[in-house]
Amino acid sequence: MNNKNLSIATLMEQSGVKFGTSGARGLVDAMTDRICFAYTCAFLNYLNAEGMISTGDSVAFAGDLRSSTPRIMAAVCKAAIECGYKPVNCGFIPSPAIALYGLHQGIATIMVTGSHIPDDRNGIKFNRPDGEILKQDEAGIRQQLIVLDESLFAGDRFVQSPQLPEVDDSASEFYVQRYLNCIGHDALSGLYVGVYEHSGVARSLLVRILEGLGARVIRLGFSNTFVPVDTEAIRSEDVALAQRWSKEHALDTIVSTDGDGDRPLISDEHGQWLRGDIAGILCADYLKANWVVTPVSSNSALELSDKFAGVKRTRIGSPFVIEAMQSLLRQGRKAVVGYEANGGFLTADSLLLNGGELEPLPTRDAMIVILTILLHAKQQGLRVSGLVRQLPPRYTYSDRLKAFPTELSQRMLARFRTGEPAADKQTVEDEFKNTFGGVSTIDHTDGVRITFFDGDIVHIRPSGNAPEMRCYTESVSEARAQEMNKICINLLEGWRTR
Repeated sequence: MNNKNLSIATLMEQSGVKFGTSGARGLVDAMTDRICFAYTCAFLNYLNAEGMISTGDSVAFAGDLRSSTPRIMAAVCKAAIECGYKPVNCGFIPSPAIALYGLHQGIATIMVTGSHIPDDRNGIKFNRPDGEILKQDEAGIRQQLIVLDESLFAGDRFVQSPQLPEVDDSASEFYVQRYLNCIGHDALSGLYVGVYEHSGVARSLLVRILEGLGARVIRLGFSNTFVPVDTEAIRSEDVALAQRWSKEHALDTIVSTDGDGDRPLISDEHGQWLRGDIAGILCADYLKANWVVTPVSSNSALELSDKFAGVKRTRIGSPFVIEAMQSLLRQGRKAVVGYEANGGFLTADSLLLNGGELEPLPTRDAMIVILTILLHAKQQGLRVSGLVRQLPPRYTYSDRLKAFPTELSQRMLARFRTGEPAADKQTVEDEFKNTFGGVSTIDHTDGVRITFFDGDIVHIRPSGNAPEMRCYTESVSEARAQEMNKICINLLEGWRTR
């Protein structure tokens, strides 16, 4: 053997493949066989050292429908074998399905996905036997030193490409039955639902579940090539498609997910997509949640609705939401849920869903949001738009600047956080007052969130997954939120030359 000691921290710096949300992400060209193999070994070694798994255990893995995913899945599988574990190939299924399977089986799971980001990027999402890795786990994996058998590689590629084992359908079947068994056969009868399939890995399971609950389904927009559907920054073509399909087919709703099935898209009967943070409130309401955890960027209609016993705001990212949910459980809270502005919904403890008990799934899931909103609307005798009108009139909009260097984002935002509140406020007002008026409060929980005296909100932050600057705006009308966002994006564009 030609063994070599490798530092994962060093590999992350050299390769540019660093931790995003619950895993590693980077350009496909940088996510070589060698890198993906090494990171998987580091994850498994870390769990073993922490006593969460033992050599010889099963490790399940799955992937989305990106062109690079099968190659990376093969590298994950090979790493599991070389580290002494039994790989279980769950095929191409949603991220929440593989996570649920791991929770049920008590095993580590790995999902190869880049979620919503373009096809030239990908990622590896890691789950402990008890759920997603958290920030302390990321640090532990980064600190790993692994012994790599260089004879397996010719440069950055395998000498011999690994073959994936036969697909085990247990994970996908368990995910489907989670909802069919809990909700009941005819719960969605009478609804005509369009499923926007695009390249989402959840598309076939979504159709199966909806039809299994009695809905009439029409499949729309199938794609053999990857489509980067981002539920926080919905593409203009997806807006137009939904409105056209709604008119053509007289649909009650159109539903979809992002690439890996953890973020939902759901429209009203007019083909207007709901914002993810509005969908999250409706889902939590139907589930009769007591405590709701959500990032600081989510719509403030959550608190204004006065539907919940308590609300906890966090930094953006599921690890922060999960940590806050766990903290609430330790305090003895019950019916604890969480959601992100992208709509991904998490449950911390058992809840009732249409009379059936739903076991906790503390990772982002799109399916639960789609199903609860449709159940909610049907049981109240409302259209989806009618559900939305029951909430306080607060509207959010978000967009992003691509290819915006993270270093530039951090440098520009650092001007607003000097440790001197009065100076910070003055700097913010110098930047924004002529556009949005005087500043009421500034929140530095994640990026910079500015509330103006008229109640309008601007929130800007670097993306945690890609070199992008994200902008979130909130106001009393959809048109105003969109107008504010456009103004803010143009302002941020000028930062490139400063």
